[in-house]
Amino acid sequence: MTFLTHELKLFIDIYLFLILGYAILIMSSYLILAQLSTRELKSYLKKNSFVDYNVLLTSEFAPSLSLIAPAYNEGFTIEENVKSLLSLNYNNYQVIVVNDGSKDNSMEILIKKYDLVLTDLKVHTKIETKKIKGLYTSRNAAYKKLIVVDKENGGKADALNVGLNIAQNRYIVCIDVDCILDKDSLLKLAKPFLGSYGKRVIATGGVVRIANQCIIKNGRLVEVNIPDLLLPRIQVLEYLRAFLLGRMAWGKLDGLLLISGAFGAFDKEIALLAGGYNTKTVGEDMELVVRMRRYMLENKIPYTVGYIPDPLCWTEAPEDFKIFKKQRSRWMRGTIETLSFHKKMFLNPKYKLLGMLSVPYWTLFEFLAPAIEFIGLVITIIFLILGLLNWHFFFLLLLFVYFFAVMFSVIALYSEERTYHKYPKQADFLKLLLAALIEPLYFHPLTVYAALIGYKEKLTGAKNWGDMTRKGFTKKP
Repeated sequence: MTFLTHELKLFIDIYLFLILGYAILIMSSYLILAQLSTRELKSYLKKNSFVDYNVLLTSEFAPSLSLIAPAYNEGFTIEENVKSLLSLNYNNYQVIVVNDGSKDNSMEILIKKYDLVLTDLKVHTKIETKKIKGLYTSRNAAYKKLIVVDKENGGKADALNVGLNIAQNRYIVCIDVDCILDKDSLLKLAKPFLGSYGKRVIATGGVVRIANQCIIKNGRLVEVNIPDLLLPRIQVLEYLRAFLLGRMAWGKLDGLLLISGAFGAFDKEIALLAGGYNTKTVGEDMELVVRMRRYMLENKIPYTVGYIPDPLCWTEAPEDFKIFKKQRSRWMRGTIETLSFHKKMFLNPKYKLLGMLSVPYWTLFEFLAPAIEFIGLVITIIFLILGLLNWHFFFLLLLFVYFFAVMFSVIALYSEERTYHKYPKQADFLKLLLAALIEPLYFHPLTVYAALIGYKEKLTGAKNWGDMTRKGFTKKP
């Protein structure tokens, strides 16, 4: 009996050591990324404080851009969003809206509001896609940049590939049609393509913010507000952490694996050479970035991936848990699929920083973290019920994790206040601070649960992208 007790005690000690070690490892990585992000953000703001982006408007060297906006059942927001895309401060660009077999009135709204008629524009099929039912352009000269494609439903990746086939410019900008862009978004997003210093810029991304309860007028965001509902409000915090304290650091290291599908620019030639968007994954945005980077490394072509910390794009976040769960379970499935497709890169020195750091990091802290946390929680509860754990130690560990989570959110808030200051109202700052206190107890368990659903869906072979019902933006009269 003594021997068994000793063995059990040893097992518990090892378990606690592993859990504590994992927690310290992930927290340390967050702090390192936050420090790198802060330094790079200061450097970026200093270098760009005297930049006149309007020079790009008249420059013959301004990159030519094709905006591709897939749309599926976006009737609530599509009019405002297309208006936003057509009124950006940029000269050399076109807008391609791809209606992916919507079942609502999206096409009817587009045809009526933008005076669309069928056109005989030729499509050079470089990537096989679902059938195109019709190509439309406007009779109104004010909308001459607009092309609307009506096609059979094939999913977001298929719709993006249609846009790739049609795009007439050197660079493509893929955007969720439910997003609202700042008027200078393209000017800022195009800048990295002009300053690559001998390396080919194959992609660049910008910061995405939450637009719920913000005021939109004529396709423009005119007033920034913090959502009253708790779920989207906490997502404001989450996006601040992800974009200001996470991707900024990975951009500095040139190890970004993900450019948000909501708003990102790509070198069209490299995207086509890499095979376009993969229709066999729901994480098509991440998978394309990884595949393009892998293509450049395997062909020994000097390259880089850019990142812009400016808030360029505003999107509608899920306001109820049902939609939120669909979104986050899909994100997890996309992560699993991308890491699976490119498992050859894991700890492979051939792929340099990506193989030795980026892919292992995503595997350990993005893919495995929810499973490790859930399993750890179950084992801990069992040990507590059996009286095998010290309650004082358990609660001290919980407090440590809780205060770290709150502290990290406060750091993100502080970074936002010292840089872009998009939430100037004191009441909004206090709302976000309160959300930071609530998040570890409410929001984090929801994200873990949604990730577990993603594991289950992947194991059971779920393929669907999932409907993302929109409520539409608040419009100012």
